[in-house]
Amino acid sequence: MLTLGFVLFACAVGLYAIRTAETRQIDLTVLEEKPDGSCKVRWTDPYQKRAREASYHCDPGRSDLLKAPEYDSHGHGWETGFMFTQGPQRGNLEDLGTGDDLSGADLFLVFGTLLIAFGLVGGNLRALPRILGVRADVVRRADKLSEAAKSAAEDYERAVAAVEEAGRHDVLPHDADSGSGSRLITSLWVLREAGPHARETAALGRQLTDRLHTPLNDAAPAAGLRNMLQAGPTARQNATQAVAELRVLLADAEHNGLPERFAQVSIDLLRGQDTDRAALAAATDFTRDPVAYRHLLARLTRPAIPPKTAAR
Repeated sequence: MLTLGFVLFACAVGLYAIRTAETRQIDLTVLEEKPDGSCKVRWTDPYQKRAREASYHCDPGRSDLLKAPEYDSHGHGWETGFMFTQGPQRGNLEDLGTGDDLSGADLFLVFGTLLIAFGLVGGNLRALPRILGVRADVVRRADKLSEAAKSAAEDYERAVAAVEEAGRHDVLPHDADSGSGSRLITSLWVLREAGPHARETAALGRQLTDRLHTPLNDAAPAAGLRNMLQAGPTARQNATQAVAELRVLLADAEHNGLPERFAQVSIDLLRGQDTDRAALAAATDFTRDPVAYRHLLARLTRPAIPPKTAAR
């Protein structure tokens, strides 16, 4: 509809432009004039090199100062008109009062304008459901929660991997006073500082990341107006369902305080980045409670139990 409307509008503009190119505006001397606008005018024909007179339809609503006898002392009035400069009618006046010559351009203009208006209104009405389906705040919050959960899980896995790597090259000393500078003790101290809840929080983070993965992908069109307008019907329907699922997951996570727990675990696990401070603190803590370190190491390095054995 918009395309057809613009085509008709362009045709109307083209016809007006052609008509303008074929005529030029000149001054007319009004010799006689009736109240309804019917008048007799005189003008100079530059092609025939003489003055010509003809009937014309003047504008009856123009100022009285342009009409006789106010305009001049000869009892004449003034009007403006258009004279043809090309074709067989060159030198003749174009009588705008009849409206025959411009009816085609006027018709194109009217229908083109109506189609443009119809296309704009109809297009916006069709786009309204897509606009209402945009839930950028929900998608943004869910994406932020997924990043926090993933970071907590990866930070914990990185800390456990550091313990396993250090265990390949080091062992816990039997003497509680000889733990200074041990990489294994420092790696275990990081996990002890994070607390027993770090493992549980990391597991929840991994589970939540997996649960958020599919809804976040399906809800991608709802993240912005442009994406929603470009999405197809199936993608929009899937995005609506995914947004509803994300709302449930967000509400549950916020109710249980998971965003704060993920952030706190990441902060606790990152404290071990200061190697010198961590080594000193770990040696001191190991001296105070070496048994706890041995138990923690045993739990982290314990081989996985086969499913059948675990069932028995």
